[in-house]
Amino acid sequence: MNYLITGATGHLGGQIFKELIKLVPSTAVTAGVHTVSKAKHIAETGASVAAIDFMEEETLVQAFTDKDVLIYIPSKSHSSFSRVSELENVIQAAQKAKVGHILAMGFIADQANNPFDLSAFYGYLPRRLASSGIPYTIVKNALYADPLVPYLPELVERQNVIYPMKDQALSFISLADSSKAFAKVAATKSLLINGKIYTLTQERNYTMPQLAEVLSNVSHAQIGYQPVSLKEFTELYNQGNEGHMLASMYDAGGKGLLNEISSDYQLIMGHPATSLFDFLTKEYQK
Repeated sequence: MNYLITGATGHLGGQIFKELIKLVPSTAVTAGVHTVSKAKHIAETGASVAAIDFMEEETLVQAFTDKDVLIYIPSKSHSSFSRVSELENVIQAAQKAKVGHILAMGFIADQANNPFDLSAFYGYLPRRLASSGIPYTIVKNALYADPLVPYLPELVERQNVIYPMKDQALSFISLADSSKAFAKVAATKSLLINGKIYTLTQERNYTMPQLAEVLSNVSHAQIGYQPVSLKEFTELYNQGNEGHMLASMYDAGGKGLLNEISSDYQLIMGHPATSLFDFLTKEYQK
């Protein structure tokens, strides 16, 4: 089996690559990257490196040729339109290259009534793959727990979680757990089922008072819950013009659209995902 991972120098793609070469020979893996100079550490493992540009279909066709499994990690764009355009190029290139199977990253914010800025893309993804004629599997992530680690000192200072979530809950998964499950699915024929959608979450979700309690226990500081408005949240975290996108995600959360719980991680890995408390405790102490 020959594999190609897009975004292999990014956060998720990079970790999937590290996990995948524990399960299959590195020589069977190609890293599709935008900047080859950033992938020297990948080439040193014995894996191949291919320069790809999501907006240049020919680079995709060349990289995808003779690949049995294409692990598609979308680029970090804040626009559903640009991601859909990217996906169209990926699918058309995969069709021309006769890719055997697409394993794609999804997200739980994919409902038809979800106000998250990128929900249109995540809702489009399974429908478009279903019409592509290429066997596909999707692994949907809950919210990443990882950003809570660098955010925790600010919450300690504020003494409150401020997400505009009302009384609704959020579910989480760590990047490490997500990458392990992705690699396991990619490398295991019995899990790489056409049309199958896996959802990766921890065993429980958290209302904001419950999240504040976990964060208090991890940081040994008193953290409560005092939500700001969606407008205030947008203005507070608008670095890189990300404010609206972030606020739209918590708008979705406040509507009860980000609280899904699934046993799929257990199904894939044979054990539960790392709990939020255990993950944060380990990472916060580093």
